[in-house]
Amino acid sequence: MRLIKFISSLFIPFLVLVVIIYGICKKINVYDSFVEGAKEGLPMVVSMFPSLLAMILGINIFTNSGIIDYIFMFLKPLFILIKVPLEILPVAVMRPLSGSFGLALLNEMYNTYGPDSFLSNLTSVIQGSSDTTIYIITLYFGTIGIKKIKYALWVGLLADLVMVIIALIVVPLFF
Repeated sequence: MRLIKFISSLFIPFLVLVVIIYGICKKINVYDSFVEGAKEGLPMVVSMFPSLLAMILGINIFTNSGIIDYIFMFLKPLFILIKVPLEILPVAVMRPLSGSFGLALLNEMYNTYGPDSFLSNLTSVIQGSSDTTIYIITLYFGTIGIKKIKYALWVGLLADLVMVIIALIVVPLFF
């Protein structure tokens, strides 16, 4: 395990070193190229900032307002009726909003039930096979100026829902 950690800690510096050596071999001023690329990327970062700020604000309002608890209380009888574990609801709902929040919920699941439990495996499949739909639409569409997002949003959220349903069917077959 220590060897893997050692190798992974050296991967990025090794990759940077390879790029520098390649640039030197091709007689390219690597530092000037890096600075020029950073200058070209700065306007993109500036154009992404308002969309990213709006998304973060919206997610914080959504999560801190307590509305998510009302959604779970509303859906609880339905999920009990169809025998869906209620513990996966936070990940299934929050994953399309925020990948890092979904990972935090997954980590909490590991700590609570253990990494090899059925619920942790189910949550891992949901986390790994879904996408951050709201994040993608907000950041990427907002950055390039796409205003008509209705169909992309519905298709992305439908894909996330289908993924949860498929995970609920497939995971019990393997775990």
